[in-house]
Amino acid sequence: MSRDSEADLPGDPQLPGALPEALRAELVAFRRDLHMHPELGNQEFRTTAALKARLERAGLKPRVLAIGTGLICDIGDWDGVQPVLALRADIDALPIPDTKADCAYRSTVPDRAHACGHDVHTAVVLGAGLVLAELHREGLLPRPVRLIFQPAEEVLPGGAPDAIESGVLDGVGRIIGVHCDPKVDAGRIGLRHGAITSACDRLEVSLDGAGGHTARPHLTTDLVTAAARVVTDVPSLVARRVDARSGLAVTWGRIESGHACNVVPQHAELSGTVRCLDLDTWRAAPDLVHAAIDEIANLYRAKSEINYIRGVPPVVNDAAVTELLRDAMTARRGAHSIEDTEQSLGGEDFSWYLQHVPGAMARLGVRTPGDRTTRDLHRGDFDADESAITVGVELFTAAALLDAEA
Repeated sequence: MSRDSEADLPGDPQLPGALPEALRAELVAFRRDLHMHPELGNQEFRTTAALKARLERAGLKPRVLAIGTGLICDIGDWDGVQPVLALRADIDALPIPDTKADCAYRSTVPDRAHACGHDVHTAVVLGAGLVLAELHREGLLPRPVRLIFQPAEEVLPGGAPDAIESGVLDGVGRIIGVHCDPKVDAGRIGLRHGAITSACDRLEVSLDGAGGHTARPHLTTDLVTAAARVVTDVPSLVARRVDARSGLAVTWGRIESGHACNVVPQHAELSGTVRCLDLDTWRAAPDLVHAAIDEIANLYRAKSEINYIRGVPPVVNDAAVTELLRDAMTARRGAHSIEDTEQSLGGEDFSWYLQHVPGAMARLGVRTPGDRTTRDLHRGDFDADESAITVGVELFTAAALLDAEA
């Protein structure tokens, strides 16, 4: 059957695991509680405790990660041998103020906000776990599932490497996740084979040289000009030294130098990010960026010190796991609820899991249908249509059931 003819098919009403209305309301309340009490990476103690308590109340045995926050929880008859499907959520917030007006559940913590939707991701995996636990009690879950609630996604290089070191992938054969997308309507998801996010690294540069009076710049190292040229010239230099399709981009977020209008400073600082679309370029990026900065600095007799901080590689969706998500969404809501999505330049530490096991991430629509207000990620006014929680739970529970049949 062609994709076009599939598009009008409804979901499969016979697939178990529909979200009960009482649990739907509870998950919305749980998400709002997290939204009101955001915690930064590796500080998610309240969030971890709330998850642990709710899973234990369902008769499950969650285990807090060795790093102190985050947890895993196995559902089903686990024998430690068969590879299982893992459902991953990230639980940390961002260090920005919540600027939503007239919102009953806005953040109560100054300069902290769930402005990337991690509270939604957490509610989705919690809800999926509770539904799957009930299916297991009814004898309807053929294969175990692992829940992963991971801390510190927003802290480069992310909390995933520490979680992996803690053993979250032991026994896992495939892993899936979602990320809120404010450009996609609630009720829909976006899927893509291959890379769906970019690599993201952090860059810190110091320039030093002889300062002096602006009346005699020839006797100084003109650090302000040198810094300005690094800002303007390095991005184009590195972009010309790789295949344009790799999307290598250096973007500056901070530049600081000097204290007086008539003094050439002795020190300048710059910081920004390096992003690219493929793994090979990501591996080569540090050497390329170092060389470009040194070239510009040498022109102005400035001494450069470069701190290139590795972040995350791209999330590269496995084709088979992506199709599992497609089948799951089709079974729940029909193929018309799926759209193709583009590769973004955002970074996601879900990519570290995919260095070890195949997996895929879907874009979870959180825009209220018909609403064209821009509420982008990492903005203080970000919010989500909470019906997306139901969609995410349905997607994950269907994926767990269909994966068990594979």
